[in-house]
Amino acid sequence: QVQLVESGGGLVQAGGSLRLSCAVSGRTFRLFHMGWFRQAPGKEREFVAGLRWSGTTYYPDSVKGRFTISRDNAKNTVYLQMNSLKPEDTAVYYCAADSNYSGTSKEGYHYWGQGTQVTVSS
Repeated sequence: QVQLVESGGGLVQAGGSLRLSCAVSGRTFRLFHMGWFRQAPGKEREFVAGLRWSGTTYYPDSVKGRFTISRDNAKNTVYLQMNSLKPEDTAVYYCAADSNYSGTSKEGYHYWGQGTQVTVSS
């Protein structure tokens, strides 16, 4: 059984920073492809960052240069560092994991956390 638990969300002013964490249970964490998604009220869940087990990272243009995904295999944890936050970044943020899929579609990921709220005030 694989479980993902996010933390680190909160309220921040525009231009500020937050770091989200996602703790992953399971001995094969280092082999998982990891992703971060977000969902704002009334909108579809969208991809914001991906990290393959090989170390390759990828981002959509909306967050490129502001968000950084990383992992610590010794701690079974993946992080999302978010800088220069904007009000439009307000959403519930979810981490996701899969042993095979490493793309940008939410349908491809098998394991999900419960989400953590990020609110950016203007």
